[in-house]
Amino acid sequence: MHICFISSEYPLWKSGGVGTFLQTFGRALVREGHKVSIVGLGNSYEEQLIDKGIKIYRLPRSTVPVGKFFFNTRCIASKIAMLHSQEKIDIVESAELGLAFLKKNSEIKYVIRLHGGHHFFAESENRDVHWWQALKERLSFKKADGFVAVSNYVREHTSRFLSYHDKPIDIIYSPINTELFKPNAHQEIEPLNITFVGTICEKKGVRQLIMAMEIICKKYSKAHLNIYGREWFYKDGRSYTDMLHAEYGDIIDKCVTIHGVVPYEKLPSRYGLAQICVFPSHMETQGLVAQEAMAMEKPVIFSKLGPGPETIVEYKTGLLCDPLNVNDIAYKIIWSFENMDRVKEMGKNAREYVLNTFNIKTNLSKNLDFYRTLIEA
Repeated sequence: MHICFISSEYPLWKSGGVGTFLQTFGRALVREGHKVSIVGLGNSYEEQLIDKGIKIYRLPRSTVPVGKFFFNTRCIASKIAMLHSQEKIDIVESAELGLAFLKKNSEIKYVIRLHGGHHFFAESENRDVHWWQALKERLSFKKADGFVAVSNYVREHTSRFLSYHDKPIDIIYSPINTELFKPNAHQEIEPLNITFVGTICEKKGVRQLIMAMEIICKKYSKAHLNIYGREWFYKDGRSYTDMLHAEYGDIIDKCVTIHGVVPYEKLPSRYGLAQICVFPSHMETQGLVAQEAMAMEKPVIFSKLGPGPETIVEYKTGLLCDPLNVNDIAYKIIWSFENMDRVKEMGKNAREYVLNTFNIKTNLSKNLDFYRTLIEA
């Protein structure tokens, strides 16, 4: 089978959940003898990369002041048509917006994987739906032959705003590389090390987590929050990290270190240092970082919103917090420090759960079965 993914995100140049999924899933497909192409936008020139058998095509972005989306879509469509002429493509897969103006080929089946689109995050972040983004998303959904949701929550929540047009839809969790993310008995844990991994932005709950540190440090003066992730910028170019330093400089200077991006292969060593991993996202479609830390038997505190309850059974495989309540975040962290025997047991349960639910083999099989049902329909 030849699967072509439309994406401009990939760990070779940009960290993020979608790119991480593509790398983990794509490499698994290649190992099973399938062909994987990724077509997306890059810089001002075209380049081709190969990552363990995955062929990646980065196309030049449009520089015209108006109509960039049309030009970029045409560029992607041309590349897909060329690849199809060279070696038949069975499946083209994109995120929510990717099919809006893409010309379909009757020999190919088109899949949208619900990673969280414009309608989904506009509602969850309490901001207005933009008419142009909304139009593209509706057009894209009409063109899909099938949908894959990365959680039941994203499937149900998206259906409040968009129609699946009676097309096939399945819930398939994104896989975790449990060989990369596994317990390391030789790595010492840093006492009172609280670790966060993810984009440093408002919707990931970073601000509330920093505010919670003021409460935590009153009881545990040596507690320290380590933040790893890529920077986020406001539309006017202002840095979110700069805002955090300006508003919470005293707390950060006392007990927080913002490290920036860590290469994907080095993440296990950062998780390994942690006594507790905390991910108080305001909203997720599913996310990967909580499961990565769980796979390493780390005590995890995740958001109780969205798909949190799908990921964690509270006090059995981890803890859930109200990400908008600073006191609740602080309470769950303090409780973890005071009940380390309990949280160690939860960590072991968490890895077993991840091995059973997010393993690559099961994920690969479910995806291939879904693709085949579309091709044979």
